[in-house]
Amino acid sequence: MGESRITKVVIVGGGTAGWMAAAALSRTMDYLSIRLIESDAIGTVGVGEATIPAIRLFNALIGIDENEFIRETGATFKLGIQFHDWGRIGDVYMHAFGQIGRSLGMLPFQQYWLRGRQEGVAGRLGDYSLNETAGRQNRFARLQRIPDTSLDGIAYAFHFDAALYAAYLRKMAEQAGVVRTEGKIDSVKRHGESGHVEAVVLESGEQVAGELFIDCSGFRALLIEEAFETGFEDWTHWLPCDRAIAVPSENAGPPRPYTQAIAHRAGWQWRIPLQHRTGNGHVFCSDFISEDEAATVLLANIEGRPLADPRTLRFRTGMRKKAWNGNVVALGLASGFLEPLESTSIHLIQNGIAKLLAHFPDRDFDAANIEAYNRRVRFDYERVRDFVILHYHANQRTDSPFWVRCREMGIPDTLAGKIELFRSQGQIVREADELFIEIGWFQVLTGQNILPGGYHPMADQLTRDELAGFFADIETIVARTASRLPAHEDFIAQHCAAGVMA
Repeated sequence: MGESRITKVVIVGGGTAGWMAAAALSRTMDYLSIRLIESDAIGTVGVGEATIPAIRLFNALIGIDENEFIRETGATFKLGIQFHDWGRIGDVYMHAFGQIGRSLGMLPFQQYWLRGRQEGVAGRLGDYSLNETAGRQNRFARLQRIPDTSLDGIAYAFHFDAALYAAYLRKMAEQAGVVRTEGKIDSVKRHGESGHVEAVVLESGEQVAGELFIDCSGFRALLIEEAFETGFEDWTHWLPCDRAIAVPSENAGPPRPYTQAIAHRAGWQWRIPLQHRTGNGHVFCSDFISEDEAATVLLANIEGRPLADPRTLRFRTGMRKKAWNGNVVALGLASGFLEPLESTSIHLIQNGIAKLLAHFPDRDFDAANIEAYNRRVRFDYERVRDFVILHYHANQRTDSPFWVRCREMGIPDTLAGKIELFRSQGQIVREADELFIEIGWFQVLTGQNILPGGYHPMADQLTRDELAGFFADIETIVARTASRLPAHEDFIAQHCAAGVMA
């Protein structure tokens, strides 16, 4: 690239997005001069405390020691998300990470399960998941494969304090040479011809120049929207929740190794167990419940003593029309927002960073490269959007107008096609590299009572007795393996317990 190589990067905003970007760029492109501007006077939203297994790839990329990271952030392990009352009141199912059962011949396990369910020889889907079985028993260990079998072991992510994670990444990034500047941005200086950002001007009068600017300024979207007027695509007609009330609480018992998402009459509640506290929040639609009522619902459904007053977060679901515009790339809330129902907030930051590394520009900022980045980021957002919409749309609740509206609303064609294919053929097709794999869709669809009328005919290759034996063998292996794992809290105490935390 020679003289056209970018060497100066300015990150506007800290928090999880800013420090993830700083840590990744400084670790992978050590020739860059990186400056991050943030103000201690500007708070962070901090709703993203639960993650999915891909976070382990990011942590490995930047050289994080896992046990140290867990100690520093008060983290616990996460095996999946348990959903309460989403299909009908009283329903409980888990979207567990990792393998469920095993494929046989050309067919995935779920086709045999559909047949077994019809013939009365299959148990609960979760009985064939080591993650779910271990989660229900509050057990955990790092186990790549079940010994002496062809079955995968434990797939896991984390619950952690997002503010502590940002602080941990900041320490790593600054050790790698990232320079942090405390201050608020007063204005943006742009090039007269290209329109690119040349510098940001701080309230102190200092100008911070750069070649590539990364907007991590949260909902304000200071560069991508205030300066560039990129535009926002609103998805609230599909995802009508527009508020969240959050409050931390004391742990009422050993931390569970899974997130809980508990549906209420106009939204849902998250329960995220950390070592030093539990994160709680109520995501709701203000058209159907007031903020005061939502706070009352949340406080009535937490398990321990509140540790602070509830705080309200207001948001609009959707995404920027372009995540990359000119020489500005938006990450985190500046690029868009999807409620944290499937713990994708931090993943979408990670995903944006990974694609920025893959499409890292030179000072010419090639239009085809930028378009490819925007196309890929849009695909990721839209497919995650569809998966989140599925949870709302696939309900049978009649207890409140909110749930009736969600069930009866029109949905994106991409999601409608996926549901129709599953209803008619029991098939789930994962397109390109969309985030959620077939077994994830299968768990949510069946967990919320959408079931096809049949199954793939090749599932008939086993006799009924052979099919029953196939299920029994897997269930026995899973149950035996889970019972031998240590308790989740014991594993943490032995390997990665945090000290006393505020």
